[in-house]
Amino acid sequence: MDHALAALSDHDQFLWLDCIDRELLETAGLEQLVSRGVTGVTTNPTIFQAAISKGERYDASVRQWLAEHPDGSTEALLEHLMVEDVRAAADILRTVHDRSDGENGYVRIEVSPLLAHDEQATLEAVDRLFSAVGRRNVMVKVPATKAGLTAIEKALTQGFNVNVTLLFAVSRYADVLEAYRRAASDPGTPAGIASVASFFVSRIDTRVDAALTEIGTDAALALRGRIAIACATRAHRHLLAQIDAPAFEVARERDARVQRLLWGSTGTKNPDYSDVKYVEGLIGPHTVNTVPPDTLEAFVDHGRVSATLREGVERAEAGLATLAELGIDLDAITDELEAEGVAAFADSWRELLATLDEKRSTLAD
Repeated sequence: MDHALAALSDHDQFLWLDCIDRELLETAGLEQLVSRGVTGVTTNPTIFQAAISKGERYDASVRQWLAEHPDGSTEALLEHLMVEDVRAAADILRTVHDRSDGENGYVRIEVSPLLAHDEQATLEAVDRLFSAVGRRNVMVKVPATKAGLTAIEKALTQGFNVNVTLLFAVSRYADVLEAYRRAASDPGTPAGIASVASFFVSRIDTRVDAALTEIGTDAALALRGRIAIACATRAHRHLLAQIDAPAFEVARERDARVQRLLWGSTGTKNPDYSDVKYVEGLIGPHTVNTVPPDTLEAFVDHGRVSATLREGVERAEAGLATLAELGIDLDAITDELEAEGVAAFADSWRELLATLDEKRSTLAD
């Protein structure tokens, strides 16, 4: 195991890879990453689109599916290809899942973001995808929209592992954790369900930094690059407070797992910042960091490990207080980021479908 990843695990944090494609699966790349300490992976529409458009690794699967389903929809074909990859990855990670007693070793597959505001369709998609993969160490990704929250709670009570995603606001995260508490406390919920809540970080800094730069005062400029980690720190404090609170007593008595916070969007977008900023600054218990391959290699090469979430509480709260004093409405920004995130995911999904449409047309000729 890489030293840096072993050091993270000492702080009860684990690292998952924000990338999976057939090349990684067929060249033993994932096995190598697991041996280095990576304990989970996720599908990524952007990576998936590039793999389908530029390579031939999916061609045989596409041809076989078309032969069996000549009139099938492109979305059904997409689900089929993703399920194949996720099933293969889940088999590779099964040893991690078993060794950690179901804490890690998960592969995440996402519900179509086109369903983000449709509770029933989302719930049906969770059931369909989980059943199609047929592996216990799978999580289905569902955006934390208002409709998504209801679907998430119902999916959890039905025994599905859920990765709640697209969180930007601490208040919305609090709603997600409460939904998980209700599900974990429900006597009808199967034991052993697992869930993570993906809190996106770098996009917050991108948007807030622009507002701070526009203000331009020394106090404003000094806050650049601090607010995303401050928000994450506050969310983490809320998690630690709630899991020991009386409201969670029933869930604790049922030996429910903690719904861990998962840090998403951790690739550094501002070249003036450290390339491991959103790994080094977000280390603490009951957390997962999901990183793109470049960030993984950078952290292994020169990342430093310390309990930064616990150590940074006062600095985080001071930064958020100063932001409010400057008149920047963080709630409005996170609301915009959620709406834009859902729209961007939907756009990426449509582009992926268009790419796959071209592929099936080519291979059908």
